[in-house]
Amino acid sequence: MSRSPGFFSPAGQLVAICALALLFFSAFPFVWMGSTAFKDSREIFATPPSLWPNSFTLAHVQRLFSETKFLTYFRNSLTVSLSAVAVTLLLSTPAAYSLTRLRFRGREQIAATVLFAYMFAPIMIIIPFYVVMRYLGLSNTHVGLVIAYTAFCLPFSLWMLRSFLQSIPIEIEEAALTDGATRFQAVIYVVLPLAIPGVVATGILTFILAWNDYIFARILLSRDELKTLPVGIADLYNASVVDWGMIMAAGLLVIAPVLGVFVFIQRYMVAGWGAGGVKG
Repeated sequence: MSRSPGFFSPAGQLVAICALALLFFSAFPFVWMGSTAFKDSREIFATPPSLWPNSFTLAHVQRLFSETKFLTYFRNSLTVSLSAVAVTLLLSTPAAYSLTRLRFRGREQIAATVLFAYMFAPIMIIIPFYVVMRYLGLSNTHVGLVIAYTAFCLPFSLWMLRSFLQSIPIEIEEAALTDGATRFQAVIYVVLPLAIPGVVATGILTFILAWNDYIFARILLSRDELKTLPVGIADLYNASVVDWGMIMAAGLLVIAPVLGVFVFIQRYMVAGWGAGGVKG
């Protein structure tokens, strides 16, 4: 009976070295961003540079809150992202259920078309989408931006939830129907509790897409009080004098909510991705 190579074997050491190299490559930019956010202005441009700040300061964070509209941008991003998640899940969950449980002509063709629609990059649809939103009077509004995020995230969310629901045995739902439950009751009390990991994973991916988006927010919003974080931080970078300390502090605060979400619901995401990939 063959055994897998141990950690101290050449193959195990090679895997460990590759994993450490990948970790360093991925994490170093975030470490440098966090370090720069807490350095004073002179130390940021010091030669040779230092990884850790010699004099820890919160001046950049304080100026970010006092001299910019960071809190307004943060509130706008949070409102728009959560709204996009709610609308996307409200539409994609019943749609995914219908594609997995209800039998009708063209079901597989509809699923394939939905996945095909996700292949289009945002830059290809942003101009016609802007024209439509302007015609409807929804340009320069958060409602229009939520609709844009929903339209962009819905195909992927629908396909991911469909794959996850296919992994839930239909016999469980049929047993509930046999016991006298209606289809609606079977969905609410039997299917949805089992689908929670997939729904959570889909919602988080939708939140990240909306939270990080720049193109839709830049084109659809022009009023400063409506801008989201990616656009607001980009405007800081485009200023005549680039304040790297303030920009790094802003970047650190931008990734903090996403990192916090990952920490608290990591087990749901792993379960959702694993179960969603069982059958598709």
